Amino acid sequence: EAPPPKKNPLRPILFLASMAFVFFTKALGGSYMKSSITQIERRFEIPSSLIGVIDGSFEIGNLLVVAFVSYFGAKLHRPRLIGIGCLIMAAGCFLIAMPHFFQGPYKYETSVSHSRDVNSTESIQPCLSNHTITDSFPPLACEKATGSSMWIYVFLGNILRGIGETPIMPLGVSYLDDFSRQENTPLYLACINAVGLLGPMFGFMIGSFLAKTYVDIGFVDLDSITINYKDSRWVGAWWLGFIVTGTVTLLSSIPFWFLPKSLPKQGEDQSPSKSTELATVAEQENFLPEENQEHEEKEEPATFKEMARDFIPSLKRLFKNSIYVLMILTYLVTVNGFIGLITFKPKFMEQIYGQSASKSIFLIGKEKQCNMGCSCSVKHWDPVCAENGMTYASPCLAGCQTSTGNSKEMVFQNCTCTGEVMSPGMNMSAVLGQCPRKSDCDHKFKIYMALSVVGSFISASGGMPGYIVLLRSIHQDLKSLALGMQTLIVRTLGGIPPPIYFGALIDRTCLKWGRNQCGGRGACRFYDADAFSFIYVAHSSSTTLTKVLNNKQIDIIKSN
Repeated sequence: EAPPPKKNPLRPILFLASMAFVFFTKALGGSYMKSSITQIERRFEIPSSLIGVIDGSFEIGNLLVVAFVSYFGAKLHRPRLIGIGCLIMAAGCFLIAMPHFFQGPYKYETSVSHSRDVNSTESIQPCLSNHTITDSFPPLACEKATGSSMWIYVFLGNILRGIGETPIMPLGVSYLDDFSRQENTPLYLACINAVGLLGPMFGFMIGSFLAKTYVDIGFVDLDSITINYKDSRWVGAWWLGFIVTGTVTLLSSIPFWFLPKSLPKQGEDQSPSKSTELATVAEQENFLPEENQEHEEKEEPATFKEMARDFIPSLKRLFKNSIYVLMILTYLVTVNGFIGLITFKPKFMEQIYGQSASKSIFLIGKEKQCNMGCSCSVKHWDPVCAENGMTYASPCLAGCQTSTGNSKEMVFQNCTCTGEVMSPGMNMSAVLGQCPRKSDCDHKFKIYMALSVVGSFISASGGMPGYIVLLRSIHQDLKSLALGMQTLIVRTLGGIPPPIYFGALIDRTCLKWGRNQCGGRGACRFYDADAFSFIYVAHSSSTTLTKVLNNKQIDIIKSN
């Protein structure tokens, strides 16, 4: 029989600090992944539905190992398993960043050549009678195109992140609950989660900063780039963030290698007060079914074979617990709505508040008299903003005859199509990029963010009570398995499908598709913001109603 663990007052503190740090790092990596969704979509020229599959691969990674880790991991060295999980998460982050070093420089879609010598006086003429567009590309260029299969590295890396994250929740929380007093567990969990909440804040801050940093920074001359971060073809340095998050995750694994297999129960060498003892017994009796109490003194299986044989009976015991089943269903419905919203929230904010919400000021351009002799391709996306406030898909479709300046300062002159909707005193010129958003978008965005904060606060208010109900409703030897099965069910049914079907719905609102270097369909360049907003808000409303009902269910459980 193994000797009881030696008492060391610093070890519980080390574990709590380590858990808080690992919660921070996993939230940091997860939020950064969400903030990079748009950049990854543009870099690999893939639709939102495929982005949903990539995002859901994290849940697939969880699904592959969660049942095994939760049940067998509880019998093994839990801190070291968490440390191994952190190493796997770090490897996943580094794998996600790898395609950047294999693909070569990013070549964004454009209809005219902007790479002119600064001292050159040559004028680019977008509209020429013999203007033709080359739609074919050499095989080698197609092989390394932005829409190539390199996104598979991101998919596999995200699966590794999901596998590595698996032991943290079930094994970490059960380890904590085993050594802490029952009245201290909610406090410890609250402190750990409070530190973890800093992860999304830093994750989105890093995502915001790198989204404004060009993808090939350090590899290309930035003066030759004619687009800015507001352009729908812009790709930020998404890969750099995964190197940062991978390094931080790697560091978070170190403390877990110095923790023992178990820690002594707090206060077990002291005589508990009568009130504390009665409170503990009463709390356990309120939540723990009689069937589970019968197994309180049951010996844990000693061998792997016995553990495997006990797996199915343990599952049966677990799912006979009606409170546990109800909590699982509650989490399932909530997560199903939440995941779809959070995955595409950056895209929603960009499309609705980052540009005009009305498609009436956008002209894709085509069968028009003003550019009839230009032989323009309607496939290209190289938007220009005319003096009249209209955005045209390319200088050619705007009927522009000449240009002055170079790089980002290029101005197109004599744009014949702009004269159709001009006011007196305007000239027929256009500049690179889409026209700026409406003046009231900033005000509406602030209102949206304020409502988001309020909604998040209300949603989170029922999180910790529900979690404590879940912990107290199950027997100690089933704790890790219960948390693992919760993760398995919720992430399988609530985490994988929503990004896929939500992404497919978003793709249906696309007004202008880009094209990759092989001439095929790439990422969406411009959405019907009204349709996008309707889909997103309708989904958000149903999720909010579900959360209100779920919080009410928790109140009923606690009152009973």
